[in-house]
Amino acid sequence: MSDTYKVIGMTCGGCAKSVANAIVDAAPGAEVAVNLDEKTVSVNGAGEAAVKRAVEDAGFEFSGAL
Repeated sequence: MSDTYKVIGMTCGGCAKSVANAIVDAAPGAEVAVNLDEKTVSVNGAGEAAVKRAVEDAGFEFSGAL
């Protein structure tokens, strides 16, 4: 089961890729799906704290779970 989080500041495909890569780097094996239109990321295999840290380390604002 995946959890979905709001990410503020993603404006392009490069941003989405940066967020996805940061999460996978923080939690190897995590499954990540980014929805650029909705500014969300769905993650299976990583806790909220790890996702938050990865998103912020990539330079974006983590706005919490939906």
